[in-house]
Amino acid sequence: MLELEQGSGRTARSRRGLLQRTIHVAGELLLTAGVIVLLFVAWQLWWTNVASDARQREAVHDFARGIGTAAPAAPPLPSSAVAPEPAVAPSAIGILYVPRFGAGYTRPMVQGTTPAVLDTLGIGHYQGTAMPGAAGNFAVAGHRQSHGAVVDHIDALVPGDRIYVQTREGYYVYVFRNSQTVLPSRTDVLLPVPMLPGAAPTQSYLTMTSCNPRFGSEERFVAYALLERWQSLSAGPPAEISRAARAAGES
Repeated sequence: MLELEQGSGRTARSRRGLLQRTIHVAGELLLTAGVIVLLFVAWQLWWTNVASDARQREAVHDFARGIGTAAPAAPPLPSSAVAPEPAVAPSAIGILYVPRFGAGYTRPMVQGTTPAVLDTLGIGHYQGTAMPGAAGNFAVAGHRQSHGAVVDHIDALVPGDRIYVQTREGYYVYVFRNSQTVLPSRTDVLLPVPMLPGAAPTQSYLTMTSCNPRFGSEERFVAYALLERWQSLSAGPPAEISRAARAAGES
């Protein structure tokens, strides 16, 4: 009887030891998983922004330094009404200035909206939509919380805000009109006249899109603006962005 009791005690202690070891291993695995998740979040929300910011600043400087100082006296017609096929190695087609996003806000604009573009070079121009200044819809996309967070504050725009697009011809000045949230399937926001299939455009639109909410992608946040005027390079940058434009051209 004594031997049976001793054997039973040893079995119980063995089971408790196994349970404790299992709990310990499980705890270590959960802790490791937590650290990995935190590192991924830090990489996604911090390091991708740091790396992208550096590349985008360089792209802005390269574009600003590469354009001439003279421009025609009247707005030129875009060489193509819609965006051409993106190059193998996309380069900037312009610079975006949004004072509402900060006095020094400048971001390069490039052709294409693939991850390779948006994750590195900032604002991507939807292939098949109008070029800046052309009648129709100049539509672009950008990230909010990672890879430079180029349109993080897109929801802060208020009617009347100016949005400036600098190209090799001059400065296109758009005025923010309104915004909405839609499902990702709503590609009609990219139409020549947003959300109006078959309508012939008589105005020049700027449509900015990004994921919504800030830390998700269940929806798309869409901001609409209309072209107000054009200003040649020879006239200098509009007063509201003059300091940022000068800084963009500095090394």
